[in-house]
Amino acid sequence: MPSTPKNRLGDLERVVMEELWTTADAHPEGRTVREVHDAIGVERGLAYTTLMTVLDRMAKKDLVNRERDGRAWRYTAASTRAELTSESLHHTLGELAGDKRRTALLHFLDESTPEEIDELKAALAELEARRPERAG
Repeated sequence: MPSTPKNRLGDLERVVMEELWTTADAHPEGRTVREVHDAIGVERGLAYTTLMTVLDRMAKKDLVNRERDGRAWRYTAASTRAELTSESLHHTLGELAGDKRRTALLHFLDESTPEEIDELKAALAELEARRPERAG
């Protein structure tokens, strides 16, 4: 069975990360468990202690950073959405060797929309422009 990367998020972890990412600009100091609970836990019927446990586990998995603020902890995302997505993709593709990796990439591209393909082409062109030594 393939290993599970530390960055693979469960459903509740994903919701918590979305809350931390979307409020990061307004709350660069981070969010307490109470603030996260008020924002997402109440409407989902989650206990305060459930979110406290989830955030503690996320800190141990290095998904979030935490800093003491009096008696509470303040949590911030340890990486951006793009960084975490990139790490997850690298991990997934890294488990595949040679032809299997290429087949997975082709399957992904085959199911992509023309707009997504255009975005990928633009990203590749940008990467090539930043790395002229790899061009050719």
